[in-house]
Amino acid sequence: MRIFYYLAVFAPLIINSACGPLKYKPVDAKEFPPDPKERVKKNIEEGRGFRIMGSTNTKGGKFEFASSNPLWKATLDTLDFMPLVSANYSGGIVITDWYSENNSNEAVKITVRFLTNEIRSDALDINVFLKECDINNSSNCKIMKNNNELVAELTLNILKRAAKYKKDIIEKNKKENPYVGAESKGGDAPKSD
Repeated sequence: MRIFYYLAVFAPLIINSACGPLKYKPVDAKEFPPDPKERVKKNIEEGRGFRIMGSTNTKGGKFEFASSNPLWKATLDTLDFMPLVSANYSGGIVITDWYSENNSNEAVKITVRFLTNEIRSDALDINVFLKECDINNSSNCKIMKNNNELVAELTLNILKRAAKYKKDIIEKNKKENPYVGAESKGGDAPKSD
């Protein structure tokens, strides 16, 4: 029984070794530059290897995670003092719970909808709701949509933080891999003829 198992596992490997991907290909050392920076540059130009950030290959789509989106991160950091009811990255919405500091008869609720992942003034749709309850009767409450200076202040704060996070990500990527995107940003990487 074990013989059949080993044959089933190793037979495809042996058969595929002559097909190409596993086949040995002799390499001429003259084709590869001795300088590691030149080899990296040549491999990037030819599309060999892989790049985590800054990839220009558009096959298969682009996947971003919530922690890598500066606008999303800035929104959560700005609203971190409030309890969240829902934070749905794929749906592009953050909803806080009712929040009040000292005054128990007033509470605030904020919803943030992401219209785009780009950092710009029309990227967010922020709504602020104000709930005022009667001091004598807490079940008698009025809810009003309050979109004024608080919305403008929140938008400005979120956009400033997002711009800072984006700048930090760019600086970090430049330090970790100076070869990616050097030509497009006017870097001092040598041009290939």
